[in-house]
Amino acid sequence: MAQGEGQQHAIGIYLRVWFLLFVLSAFSYLVDVVGFEGYLKWFLITLFMLLKAGLIVSVFMHLVWERLALICAVLVPPGVLLFLMLLMAIEGQHVLSSRLAVVLP
Repeated sequence: MAQGEGQQHAIGIYLRVWFLLFVLSAFSYLVDVVGFEGYLKWFLITLFMLLKAGLIVSVFMHLVWERLALICAVLVPPGVLLFLMLLMAIEGQHVLSSRLAVVLP
């Protein structure tokens, strides 16, 4: 009985991804060191976090080498949830601003 051969990837790919993860982590720490405040700070931290998560999922979980159907099955539901969260945040901001306009004329 023949043993199944697994897919082998070059170690260089993993080393480059580790280096990119290190650089992105350094940038996210630099956001605090430089002293960004408000929405810019949270946007940059979230951007670096999503980039790191994308690298981890695509390379270390081997999603980049999978079929498109599997990629869509894994990535589309969280994307839809993020879109719905964005819509709820926009609606919540609208409701808050309309209530404050009525209470504070």
